[in-house]
Amino acid sequence: MTSSWRDAVARSPEGVLLRLHVVPGASNIVFPAGYNEWRHCLEIKVKGLAQDNKANVDVLMTLAAFFHCSPKDLRIVHGEKSREKTILLANRTMDALLTALEEHFHGS
Repeated sequence: MTSSWRDAVARSPEGVLLRLHVVPGASNIVFPAGYNEWRHCLEIKVKGLAQDNKANVDVLMTLAAFFHCSPKDLRIVHGEKSREKTILLANRTMDALLTALEEHFHGS
């Protein structure tokens, strides 16, 4: 059975959880930059380096822009000092998140 980008998204009592693999120091910001089947997470490329919290800030700002929400609605719940992160999108529905990602992956 092959995995799907949907494996990177999970429900939470507070909203939706999104598993990411972060590539810091990229020349361009890209989200989603693909799906990592081995890690079961979406990839995100950010310009900020993995120092002084710059990459984390870029991740949250990029996700807020992509999902049309406030950065205050996003929180790193796992992996603050790792490339593998789990982000909570508070007060978001699974359907809304899947719809936004579906448009990217399959064009709508």
